[in-house]
Amino acid sequence: MSKASYDLVVIGAGPGGYVAAIRAAQLGMRVACVERDSALGGTCLNVGCIPSKALLESSERFAAAGHEFDEHGIAVDNLRFDLRKMMKRKQRVVQALTKGIAGLFRKNGVEAISGEARFVSPRELAVSGENQRSLVADRVLIATGSKPIELPTAPFDGERVLSSTEALSLEQVPASLAIVGAGAIGLELGSVWSRLGAEVTVIEIQEEALPGMDPDLASGLRQALAKQGMRFRLGSKMTECTTGADGVELTVEGGDGSEAMTADRLLVAVGRRANTDGLGLDAIGLEPDDRGRVVVDERYRTAVEGVFAIGDVIAGPMLAHKAEEEGIAAVELMNGIAGHVHYRAIPSVVYTAPEVASVGLTEADAASAGHSTRTGKFPFRANGRARCAGSVDGFVKILADAASDEILGVHILGPHASELIAEAAVAVEFSASAEDLARSVHAHPTLAEAIKEAALAVGERGIHF
Repeated sequence: MSKASYDLVVIGAGPGGYVAAIRAAQLGMRVACVERDSALGGTCLNVGCIPSKALLESSERFAAAGHEFDEHGIAVDNLRFDLRKMMKRKQRVVQALTKGIAGLFRKNGVEAISGEARFVSPRELAVSGENQRSLVADRVLIATGSKPIELPTAPFDGERVLSSTEALSLEQVPASLAIVGAGAIGLELGSVWSRLGAEVTVIEIQEEALPGMDPDLASGLRQALAKQGMRFRLGSKMTECTTGADGVELTVEGGDGSEAMTADRLLVAVGRRANTDGLGLDAIGLEPDDRGRVVVDERYRTAVEGVFAIGDVIAGPMLAHKAEEEGIAAVELMNGIAGHVHYRAIPSVVYTAPEVASVGLTEADAASAGHSTRTGKFPFRANGRARCAGSVDGFVKILADAASDEILGVHILGPHASELIAEAAVAVEFSASAEDLARSVHAHPTLAEAIKEAALAVGERGIHF
């Protein structure tokens, strides 16, 4: 078996891994990136963020044509959709982006290696696959991401009991879809299939959707999705699941007792877990924590010298953009550059309609941290651009420290919240005050004016509400 030597070998070509590899190459390191799947990009590009957003976009346009166009004076007769064509478009989007990563690797001199990497020692990796080989590296960066959590009561079969992967590639719209988990994945995929005609029921063990997010955002989104036809069983747990040729039979227990449910398909979306399977961590004496994650310090170093880890495989929110920033910071720190990630400034987004976006602390988080706070809130129904677009559900909420006026958190439910949150993330990154946002000029008419108005409301001097 041949051996090749590198300054850095990255295991995993998802958002964290491929970005880290490119940045390391830019800093003059000889880099290889090992990926076991056939395409680069990891879960995010292939079976996660990108394909789900492509389907959300297509299904939202279909829903708008059926429910909103008439108000604009646009008549659509005999409205229908072609699911096969929709899926082909999704795949074209995915393929264009994964091929783009291959091009970036070539441009930056990163060697892409196809196969599954396993530690032989802290400095040596065995790569299995069509071309077995051995890699020697001064440093190894683990960026192997995560995979869906499987429930013992409902193991994935890819046919009736689905993970998010299979739910993105159904060949026909299920008559009914039960979803366990009211987090981002469950609500986004539920939205897709609900818009296309499925009867969707979401089962959530917590008392509200989007556990951990701002309660006003969570309840507001749930109510909006309920108006769109999605049903919710909150404070409820699926205790039994039986599959058959005609679908699935569920037992759901909650405050109202036990209930039997049937559905064509079941999507289990209760979260993801770190993917360390097959890495051979035991060969180098690396012990995962009680949740299967790799433990690192503030410089992304593991307990084994020369071995680093980033992204979903370590503690923190499982977000592609978090993994990217960690990848950049890790390789910059390896090269004596003061890379960092400001974790409180990492936004979270749910791409439903309306969208949800949040950055920083919730009111409960702020209280736990000892902050006295002031809050400013502004509804989109009072925003001119939202009125023009016919997207008036939701609001912007800004949370600021009562003494210093520093922005602690920004929470948005409404149109294009995923784009609006960027301004808030910059504000949190640079410890801006609510007054800073309130004094910044925002173009009119824009949705972003809602952020300015919420900032004005922190100081109790809102203009338009």
